[in-house]
Amino acid sequence: MSQLWRLSAREIAQGIQKKDFSATEVVEAVLGRIAEKNPELNAITVEFPEQALVAAAEADAALADGSPLGPLHGVPVTIKENTDVAGQATPNGVPAFADLIASEDAPLVRNLRHAGAIIVGRTNVPEFSMRGTTVNPLRGRTYNPWDEDASPGGSSGGGGSAAAAGFGPLHHGNDIGGSLRYPALANGITTVKPTSNRVPVFNSTAQAERGPLSQVMSVQGIMARDASDLSLATEAMIRPDARDPLCPPIPWRGPSFSEPISVAVTKDPCGYPIHDGILELIDRAAEALVDAGYRVVEVETPSIQEPFRDWFRTLTTEMNTALKPQVDEYGSDDIKTTFEYFFQMGELLDLDGFIQGSGDRTRMMRDWNLFLVEHPLVITPFYMNRLYDWDYDLQSFDACKDFLEASAYSMGINYLGLPAGVIAMDLVEDRPAAVQIVGQRYREDTICDALEVIQGHCGRLTDQLWAREE
Repeated sequence: MSQLWRLSAREIAQGIQKKDFSATEVVEAVLGRIAEKNPELNAITVEFPEQALVAAAEADAALADGSPLGPLHGVPVTIKENTDVAGQATPNGVPAFADLIASEDAPLVRNLRHAGAIIVGRTNVPEFSMRGTTVNPLRGRTYNPWDEDASPGGSSGGGGSAAAAGFGPLHHGNDIGGSLRYPALANGITTVKPTSNRVPVFNSTAQAERGPLSQVMSVQGIMARDASDLSLATEAMIRPDARDPLCPPIPWRGPSFSEPISVAVTKDPCGYPIHDGILELIDRAAEALVDAGYRVVEVETPSIQEPFRDWFRTLTTEMNTALKPQVDEYGSDDIKTTFEYFFQMGELLDLDGFIQGSGDRTRMMRDWNLFLVEHPLVITPFYMNRLYDWDYDLQSFDACKDFLEASAYSMGINYLGLPAGVIAMDLVEDRPAAVQIVGQRYREDTICDALEVIQGHCGRLTDQLWAREE
C-alpha cells in the first residue's frame, strides 16, 4: 500500500468506495511521500498530518456506516497559501502577513471538503503571488523536481512541484496571468484554468475587495498529474457560494455537439521567436485529436497580441493603485524590482484610458466568442521557449521582458476570460514543455476531454520523472 501516492484522484475515490484500500492507507502513503521528498523541494510549507489522519478515519467510518459519499471521498488535496483555510494563516508569501489567520474556509476549500477531499497541507507561493517563479522571504524557494535550476512556475509553483513529486493527486492554485498554467508546464503536469468567476471566491483575511479587473481575470483551479482528474475536481469546485455574488450557477457539462468538434490550430508567434520544439508539440497534440475523431484545421485566430497588450497596461494600472502600496511597505527588494520592471514595460493609463481600455475588452471577447462558435477548441502555444531558470525574470530587465513576451498566449487568454487547459507533453532541451487548449466560455468540459485524449496519445509525463527514481 506504500505506492498509493501514485494513484490518480479517480483511482483513489473508486478504490476507497470498492474497499480495495482505506482512506487512512491513502493518506498515510501520501504523508510518507511528503516526508521523503518535501525537504528537498519545499513545495508544501505547512503540513497537516494529524488533521489529515483524523479526516481519513472519519472518511473510513462514513463508508462503513453507509453514509452518502462525495466524488472526492478520501482524496488528498493541498491548498495554496494565498487562499483561506479556517484557523490557518494566509501569508501569501509575505512575512508581515504570517499571522493573518482565516476565520473560515474559502468557498473552494469548503466545496472540496464537501466533495470528500482531505487537506494534507498548504503550498508555497511567491510574494503577493506575483511572479512566474516561487520563492519568498517567509518560506524560501520551491524547487522543480525535474531540474533544480529550472523554475517550478508561479505563482502556484508549490502546488505544481507537489503534484509532480507525488504529494497526492490534486493541488489547488489560482491564475490571473498564468499561475495555474506555468506550474503545469514547468512540472510536467496538467491543469485547466476555468472561465472567469466559474469557481466562487472569498477570503475572510482580505483587507479589501479586489479591483474590477482582478475580479474578472483571476480564477481558481486544480493542477493534477492525470488529465482525467481535472473534470472530477473542477466540477466539485464550481458549486456556487453566497459569499461570491459573481459566480454563475452553470452546470459542468454543456450540451453535446452534433458534429465532430472543429479544433483550430495556431502557431502565430506574436512576434516572438517561438522554439521549434514547441511547434512540434503543437503538431503532436493536433495529431492526437485527429486520431480521436476531432476535425483539426490550421487557421488564423482573432488577435492575441491585442488582449495581451491590454492585459498588461490595464492590470498594471490597477495594480499601481491596489497592490503597489502594499509591495512598497511590506515587500522584499526582489518583489519591488519585479514591480519596477512591470511598470517599466507597461503603460500607466489615466482614468479615461483605463475606462476605455476596460470597455474595449468586450469587443475582443466578442471576436473570440464568435470564432469559438465555429471552432469550439483552439490549440495554441503556451510559453513559447524552453522552460526558464528559476530566477530568470530578475536576471535583468531584458530577461523579464523576454519572459513576458514569450507568455502572450497565457496572459492574453486571462484578459479574454476564456477557459484554457495546459498539458505538459514532453521535454524540450531536457525540461518539460507544454501546449495550451482554449475553449468556449463555461465549456471546460470539452477542454478536459481533449486533454485526456492528448495524454492518452503522449503518455503521462510524470511517469518519466518517477522512473528516474527506480
